[in-house]
Amino acid sequence: MTRRLTVPLFVTALVPLAACALGPRVEVVDRPAAGGASCQYLAHREPRAPQPLVKLPIRSIQPRGWLKKQLELQAAGFHGHLGEISRFLAKEGNAWLSPAGEGDHGWEEPPYWLKGYSNVAYLLRDEQMIAETRVWIEAALASQKEDGWFGPDRGRTGAATPLVGREDLWPNMIMLFCLQDWHDFSGDERVIALMNRYFRYLAALPEEEFLKGYWPKMRGGDLLSSVYWLHDRTAEPWLLELADKVHRHTADWSSGVVDGHNVNMSQGFGEPTTYWLQSRDPEHLAASYRNFATIRETYGQAPGGMFAGDENCRPGCADPRQAIETCGMVEMMLSTERLAGITGDALWADRCEDVAFNSLPAALTADFRALRYLTAPNLALSDAASKSPGFENDGPMLHLNPHIHRCCQHNFGHGWPYFAEHLWFATQDGGLAAALYAASCVTAMVAGGSEVTIELTTRYPFSGEMDFTLSTERETAFPLYLRVPGWAESARLVVAGRRVEVQGAAGRWLKIERSWQDGDKVSLTLPLEVRLRRWEKNNASVSVDVGPLTCSLKIGENTIRRGGTDAWPAFEILPATPWNYGLVLDAARPEGSFEIARGDWPANDMPFTQEGTPLSVRARGRRIPEWRLDETGLVGTLWPSPVLSDEPEEEIILIPMGAARLRISAFPVIGSGPDARRWGASP
Repeated sequence: MTRRLTVPLFVTALVPLAACALGPRVEVVDRPAAGGASCQYLAHREPRAPQPLVKLPIRSIQPRGWLKKQLELQAAGFHGHLGEISRFLAKEGNAWLSPAGEGDHGWEEPPYWLKGYSNVAYLLRDEQMIAETRVWIEAALASQKEDGWFGPDRGRTGAATPLVGREDLWPNMIMLFCLQDWHDFSGDERVIALMNRYFRYLAALPEEEFLKGYWPKMRGGDLLSSVYWLHDRTAEPWLLELADKVHRHTADWSSGVVDGHNVNMSQGFGEPTTYWLQSRDPEHLAASYRNFATIRETYGQAPGGMFAGDENCRPGCADPRQAIETCGMVEMMLSTERLAGITGDALWADRCEDVAFNSLPAALTADFRALRYLTAPNLALSDAASKSPGFENDGPMLHLNPHIHRCCQHNFGHGWPYFAEHLWFATQDGGLAAALYAASCVTAMVAGGSEVTIELTTRYPFSGEMDFTLSTERETAFPLYLRVPGWAESARLVVAGRRVEVQGAAGRWLKIERSWQDGDKVSLTLPLEVRLRRWEKNNASVSVDVGPLTCSLKIGENTIRRGGTDAWPAFEILPATPWNYGLVLDAARPEGSFEIARGDWPANDMPFTQEGTPLSVRARGRRIPEWRLDETGLVGTLWPSPVLSDEPEEEIILIPMGAARLRISAFPVIGSGPDARRWGASP
């Protein structure tokens, strides 16, 4: 079954687990406290509602292990060299590099690319990449006009919009994120001055001239987020009037899912909850939960955290062979990261990890030298041929190619660095919260102004064992919050050598209060067990989860070069082994049909590959000969389970979705009773 979606009440429930004079006090809470005056970081200004989780400065967090490796691969891969590859980043004639804002190109692509490129540079402390980042940041700062406008000033630089020059506010929304991140990293106060003048320009625009056009209107939530960012730093009351104006002219996501474009849906569904910080209207808080539920119930009845949106959602096209843009993946991750901060609800962190671990890695080659435009949960062939009309898009949407896929080519890059920057948050009560899990080190100020460092050693999501080691120059008291994912039916906690019993914590937070000393350790274990989800709306197909990882059939991959250049080639991946299996399940205990197998951790810290994954699952299956690729090479649509098959039963191997560039992730179930039927037979 699919996970139940509910709208939480903003009431913190405290359930004492352990407390004594000498030991820690541990409680299960629905979310970190939204009130309090002990936070050492810039939190939301009144009269806006305080948010439970406060984003830490970029310099506070250092990713380790596989996550750092992903950033290094991205820097060394095509995205780190996109200036050499993409015609949209050519500096000559680029409107973003022109003091006058003039040029024949320079729409969304440069800020899309810079958003990811710059944050990888900051996290890796890569001086060469930081220097290249400054070229674009300095140009954006220098482009501001006397009236406050900045960036492309006239002419039509975007092929996907009829808007000209200042009519189009969309590319500036992206560059504002780049400027905010630069200020976060460098402290450059020119960013504050530019944004102040630019927002005064927007505030003065006539209503009929504001957020004109399709893209700006759908994605106005990004602009709203930037207005609040500046309000946090200046407390200027007029910015809240501008925020009202932005919300008023943004597509009405408060009333429901107003558009079918997959990236707009991933970006826009959370806008009402962002505005809730100002309106405090419960309907705005609830709207984003409803929107997400609508998207998943209608088009997301498949694993991987995303939905059937290739490129627009279409009624009747919700089979797991339908795909999602790589852009849609990273925008969904960012939306859920922001919603986790605004609401403090652990559910949003779960949803972010679902996309990050199961969908995003397989959208690229493991070495980050090429990417696909679209990726599906069921995908048995990744070639350069068009898959239309099965996909809405015509063209080589499954071609792993660093030279094409325009928006995703530039935009995917913010996925991993923003994920890394949201691993840890500050809390309003002067504590720290581990919201997303990956090996990392955080150094931050806590209650009383003390600086502490916490090193998280883990191989999550491939292991459920996490060890936190705290360093501090003096004993200091503050709360430490650890998220317990919704899938974790049990958890084991040890604080400074003391075992603490944990019950009823799934989907909530463990709040650990203690006067911490240098060298204190906390261990959290989340047992990884097999769970099944049955997607009734997709013909009762089944997916197999191990903790936060969904598993896919291991399909032999024959990777061949097709196109590209010698320096940056493009690839097709053809199946080298059968893929058309149904699962054989023990009717009395379906989860018992699987056996988790563990291997060595890869020496290169690349677990999202067939060869490198340290976790796999043994299962039983039968081939379904009638289940074939269609005439374009897409996996045939699912037939209702249970399905009859006369083929011999075989052992099959499942691997994490993120390690499977070809994958079957939503399986038919083999049956033999009166309800079972032949594939393709009339019901």
